[in-house]
Amino acid sequence: MTIEIVGLIGVLGLFGLLALRMPVGLALIVVGTLGIWSLSNSTVALATLGDETWVVVTQSTLTVIPLFILMGNVASISGMSRNLYDAAFAFIGHRRGGLAGATIIGCGGFAALSGSSVASALTMGRVALPEMKRFEYDDRLATGAVAAGGTLGILIPPSTGFIVYAILTEESIGQLFIAGILPGLLLMILFALTVSAVCWFNPALGPAGPRSSAGERIRSLAAAAPLILIILVTIGGIYLGVFTPVEAAGVGAVLTSIVALLRGTVTISTAVSVLLRTVKTTAMTYLILIGAHVFTPFLARSRLPDLLVEQLIGLGLGAYGTLIVILLALIILGTFLEGLAMLVLTLPIIFPIILALGFDPIWFGVLMVIVLEMGLITPPVGLNVFLVKMIAPSVPLSKIFSGIAPFWVAMLAALILLILFPQIALFLPHQMF
Repeated sequence: MTIEIVGLIGVLGLFGLLALRMPVGLALIVVGTLGIWSLSNSTVALATLGDETWVVVTQSTLTVIPLFILMGNVASISGMSRNLYDAAFAFIGHRRGGLAGATIIGCGGFAALSGSSVASALTMGRVALPEMKRFEYDDRLATGAVAAGGTLGILIPPSTGFIVYAILTEESIGQLFIAGILPGLLLMILFALTVSAVCWFNPALGPAGPRSSAGERIRSLAAAAPLILIILVTIGGIYLGVFTPVEAAGVGAVLTSIVALLRGTVTISTAVSVLLRTVKTTAMTYLILIGAHVFTPFLARSRLPDLLVEQLIGLGLGAYGTLIVILLALIILGTFLEGLAMLVLTLPIIFPIILALGFDPIWFGVLMVIVLEMGLITPPVGLNVFLVKMIAPSVPLSKIFSGIAPFWVAMLAALILLILFPQIALFLPHQMF
């Protein structure tokens, strides 16, 4: 049996374990260890498992993960997400679809603290869906806006997706964070335009709300000011070179905690809950990264990535033709694989191809994260769709999937724009470095 066949069996076995609901990180560790064992011996396999585990858990750059997760959890319990939503509602709530637009803005702002699509969708969904229900918004637009807006959590920095991509490809976390700013704003604008377009065609989907007075707008903006300031300090500090991403995460976590303490929203029970959620999410992410670091050496030994590079380049599709094939494959995989799982499974295979084709790895990281976002709202998995279903159990899944369709098209448009104009993603990183 050739080493390539062993690699293929390992990949198929991995998909089999995932189908049996084995946790992603554990499945990667099992397949990677057994694969190296079969290609070398037990000593090499166990040494790789021990060494790679140590490498992951001792990387100081990975401390951004628990710190940003903590920052998002504290912001959630402190009411900052509600303040941001109220501020957006005060300024645009009187327009048709204004509440849905405010939800998109709120998700984008909260994403800049949490770095998580799940946290953004859950937090803003609990705030926005009851309000849209009160103003008789159509369920399709309401749930679609929350599900799609939540995906901004892995594009607008800080982003867990970018952190994992950086660790797996040895790229700069700071550059990836900065590269996500303009594409994140672009996607937010496209989502807002999507809301305006569907409400223009059918005004009944998103009735206009009451107009806020100048005083109400000022008060709502003042309430949201701490969150806006924290975002500017952390992300602006990275861009200006004042902070490293790790330092920015620490500063953001401290500032968010101070605001929560001053507001009196922190009790012993909420503090314990926040810390437990942070530890649980961090442990899950670390397990996936350890698994990826064990699985990648197995793939390298099997020569599958090299073989795939040769085959794709041999097709003569050209650089952009090959890129489109890769992105289409990732979009299809995203229909049944969870985002981080797809990232750690596919990057060891496709990243060498991207480098061989001469594409900028930072730019491709942004493209890949947008593809991950598309998977979050694509059936049959569509994690964000099921999260919204949990918040709004009375809304049928068919209606939620129908509601996210226009937003999925907006994401595809953003992907095409970034392929045509790479400087959208690369302009700020080039200015920064």
